[in-house]
Amino acid sequence: MAQFIDLSHIVEAGMITYKGLPAPIICDFLSREASRNNYAEGTEFHIGKIELVANTGTYLDSPFHRFADGKDLSELTLTQIAELEAVLIRHDLANGRAIEAEAFAGLDLKGKAVLVNTNWSQHWRTDQYFEGHPYLTAAAAEYLVQAQATLVGIDSYNIDNTDTNTRPVHTILLGNNIPIVEHLCQLDQLPSSGFHFSAVPVKVKQFGTFPVRAYARID
Repeated sequence: MAQFIDLSHIVEAGMITYKGLPAPIICDFLSREASRNNYAEGTEFHIGKIELVANTGTYLDSPFHRFADGKDLSELTLTQIAELEAVLIRHDLANGRAIEAEAFAGLDLKGKAVLVNTNWSQHWRTDQYFEGHPYLTAAAAEYLVQAQATLVGIDSYNIDNTDTNTRPVHTILLGNNIPIVEHLCQLDQLPSSGFHFSAVPVKVKQFGTFPVRAYARID
């Protein structure tokens, strides 16, 4: 039987995903108690309400996130984001923060989801998560485009180096119609290959980013 590994963080009220962006507000739109006035005795429902920015929890970036004329969430095909054959790259932080093109050399990446395990997710919901995180270099992004990767994901705070205000990896990958998934977790539970990856967001028009329930299926 297939084994499923959940690779996404839980979204909770008050949780900060990205420094400077607000936490989600999760509350009742219609409480169970209030709903009892609308239904027969013994019948009640809960209708929740959530207010959040798109970059909350584990989320996927579509090209529209970076480019006004890029594909938005509603225009992504399921072949780009669901049941993708995948490979895992393990990066040792002892080798530095920057993940270079050499990390992917010699691998068959065509049509695959490429996930990068840095173990940075161990710092989730701590101040350390926001500072000094590992990231891909522009050269690595260019290599992934040439290798024809379909999707790229990482368990770090950002796939780009946030020490500067440039975002070359987002620009290169999204500019080549390669979705990005950030803030993954539990990648250490995956093999290097032999699994499939899915990260499907809500189908929203004119929206570039949305939280996902990312998971791996190991056959």
